[in-house]
Amino acid sequence: MTQVKTGDTVRIHYTGTLTNGDTFDSSAGRDPLEFQVGSGQIIPGLDAAMPGMEVGDKKVVEVPSAQAYGDPDPNARQAIPREQVPADIPTEPGTQLQMQTPQGQVVPVTVVEVTDEQITLDANHPLAGKDLTFDIELVEIKAA
Repeated sequence: MTQVKTGDTVRIHYTGTLTNGDTFDSSAGRDPLEFQVGSGQIIPGLDAAMPGMEVGDKKVVEVPSAQAYGDPDPNARQAIPREQVPADIPTEPGTQLQMQTPQGQVVPVTVVEVTDEQITLDANHPLAGKDLTFDIELVEIKAA
């Protein structure tokens, strides 16, 4: 059988869970995830688990936060004066919003704190600082 090697394009079904068992993402009911192994299209810890697998193989991959979305960056949190936020924008903690950088890049942010004076936004990935577990099944290999 053909084994996955760096540069191959693969398709996998997966379920991603946190250490407490909560599912954060899954391909169930959707097309398999397709990516090129070693290209940086997915998190490093999951990418590194692919070489050597064969179609039909299943495995559980433990990915520490450093090999997933990294540690939260305190510099990615920003407090904005409340009067600078339009009244029609929801500001409840946990709300996901999008901001635009001066260069035009769209950045997803989460409202993490609200006071009478300011709203604190966090641009860290929601899974930053978390260890992840993936149940994966290799369904296809397209050789490089």
